[in-house]
Amino acid sequence: MSIRRVVPNIQVQPEGLARSREFYALLGFEEVMNLGWVMTVASPSAPAAQVSFLTEDATGPVVPDMSVEVDDVDAAYAAVRASGAEIVHTLRDEEWGVRRFFARDPSGRVVNVLGHR
Repeated sequence: MSIRRVVPNIQVQPEGLARSREFYALLGFEEVMNLGWVMTVASPSAPAAQVSFLTEDATGPVVPDMSVEVDDVDAAYAAVRASGAEIVHTLRDEEWGVRRFFARDPSGRVVNVLGHR
């Protein structure tokens, strides 16, 4: 299994999406995705350098602290389950084109592990 990208997730109030987009534009980031409840900005010169801002999670019980995109999310799910780590949100296909699950890491952080379909 290989990692494609790691993205910090920052929880904001609804008005925080526009404010975050404006602030991070000062640093050269551009909006690359916006679903109304989650927005991601990325560097045009290094597209995997990203930050996401969430007002909520549309289907998850919490806003995850970070997202890790892997090439085989099913293998990641099996490995995390076998380790005994807490699964916060079970593996599922989401309507916006990702397959994902949430797990709690040893420090208590919630990690959104995903793959694009």
